[in-house]
Amino acid sequence: MREAGRELLSLALIEARNRTLALFAALEPRLDVPPQAQEPDDLLPPPAWLLGHVGWFQERWIARNLQRLRGATADPEGPRLASVESQADRWWDPACCPLAERGRLDLPPPAAVRAYLVDTLETTLELLAHCPESDDALYAFRLALFHEDRCGEQLAELAQWWGVKPPLPLEPQPAPPLAPIVLPAGRWRLGTPAGAGFVFDNEQGAHEQALPEHEIDAQPVSWAQFAEFVEDGGYDEPHWWSPSGWEWVDALGRRAPRAVEQMRSGVLLRRFGTLQQVPAAAPVLHVSWHEAQAWCRWAGRRLPTEAEWERAAVTAGPRGFRWGEVWEWTASRLRPYPGFSRCAGQLSEQDFGDALVLRGGSFATRARLRHPRLRGFAPPGRDAGFSGFRSCSL
Repeated sequence: MREAGRELLSLALIEARNRTLALFAALEPRLDVPPQAQEPDDLLPPPAWLLGHVGWFQERWIARNLQRLRGATADPEGPRLASVESQADRWWDPACCPLAERGRLDLPPPAAVRAYLVDTLETTLELLAHCPESDDALYAFRLALFHEDRCGEQLAELAQWWGVKPPLPLEPQPAPPLAPIVLPAGRWRLGTPAGAGFVFDNEQGAHEQALPEHEIDAQPVSWAQFAEFVEDGGYDEPHWWSPSGWEWVDALGRRAPRAVEQMRSGVLLRRFGTLQQVPAAAPVLHVSWHEAQAWCRWAGRRLPTEAEWERAAVTAGPRGFRWGEVWEWTASRLRPYPGFSRCAGQLSEQDFGDALVLRGGSFATRARLRHPRLRGFAPPGRDAGFSGFRSCSL
């Protein structure tokens, strides 16, 4: 999809919108019920705001964008056309409404927002039908598609924490355990090379890194493996944790991963409002970077760097390397690659230096968005996402 042309993009944009609407419809009956208090690192906007935001973002960077054909080099602050909804910027522009204030906005009713989404999508598809088949001209359409896919995963996360069953098959699947994979020392070209279609801003600037020989897990750490850490008192022993990690455990009172209600005699996990016994071989889920790091210390292992993870994802598939079931924490902080430059509509720059990198995508990530070079990122204490991890030898 990073190189998709007009016809494929048109179908994908329609499908993405249908999925957005289906996810929102599942959450809609709960809009008037106050959800459980979010924790500091949840970073989840209200579903009513997200619904309008996907339409606003698409209109902002396509129909209203006078520099649309310039692609990633369009000026984010340049003049733009007015929205078909006079209050669109005030309601749905993140720069105008910080996250903490989005639940208090006087948003229009869902029916009006759906009408706005219909109008803006029709305009998008009409403009796409007459768009040149070039990477620059198609950039805004690809950007809007991937942005809506990411917002769709946020709606799935909200469904988890609001206790709502989404109308979609959203479950990570267990797999037979495989032996860790030994990768030789060598050099790896990290990042996406120029001329590869759409590129996320934090992937640009492909460059080589030297990697030592190491062993990496063939699949993410499972519930069975993590349960051993819990049963061994892992949440009670500060020496397994970094100082900030132990402070996080103490502040939140964690004694198991979030949403877990029992770990002895099988893992009981609250999944989309239903208490379920999860397969022991399934990947551990809803863990923070702090928890992933503590497990690795306890097990005498470490988190992979993102370069180690990326090389394994690209080259070790034939040897059993599995990915794409859970977002996987790495040891790397989100930093720009050499040659980074701002890209219209992308804002990962504001998280450089603070966030930790996640790789792979989850079972709730659209297949077209999953990519071995895709860089997710989050604060180290965030466990609201569909996140797990794998480990490497020391």
